[in-house]
Amino acid sequence: MNVVNESPRRKELTRLAAQLFVQEGFDRTTVRMLAQEMGIKSGSLFHHFRDKQEILAAVIEEGTQNALTLARHALEQCGGSAEDRLHAMARAHLETLLTDRNAHVVALYEWRRLDSEARAHLSHLRDAYEALWEAVIDEALDDGLIRGDRFLVSRFVMGALNWTVRWYDPEGPRKPEDLAHELIAMIAPSTQAAQAVSTKV
Repeated sequence: MNVVNESPRRKELTRLAAQLFVQEGFDRTTVRMLAQEMGIKSGSLFHHFRDKQEILAAVIEEGTQNALTLARHALEQCGGSAEDRLHAMARAHLETLLTDRNAHVVALYEWRRLDSEARAHLSHLRDAYEALWEAVIDEALDDGLIRGDRFLVSRFVMGALNWTVRWYDPEGPRKPEDLAHELIAMIAPSTQAAQAVSTKV
């Protein structure tokens, strides 16, 4: 399966398809609707994609690869502490909403619509992204920054971040940096904050 294609035209068609999948849902989106959204004839669509499944796979690959690239870059640029790395991952995840919101949403909510071939092709990207999170959470657990079971903590944190696509407004008063700080403060209070609470008790 050849999903990767860097041609500007195909990337633009992928972006428009992501927008339509978010608006209508994958199942309700027809080839005719896609062609109309893209401003081409239905037959012309198949010069770029084999079928609707390949379009979905291209959208999900775009969203997942974007999230992975942002996360890796954030970890490379952040400090070395477990708290810094946890914050960097949360901020990077939220920044995907600014750079490619529709592809990110489709990757989250339409993954189950992929056929087995596309799912097998793209699983390595999703697994690589989850592995980054698990490594950072392991560091935070080892440092005593957070407590709990690694599996449950990672699912809790990623679930909370993923749900922001339903309510977070990138143009609103909270920037990704602010929201990331608030989330990390909820699950991993700073040592200074923890001491303050201890003193009051």
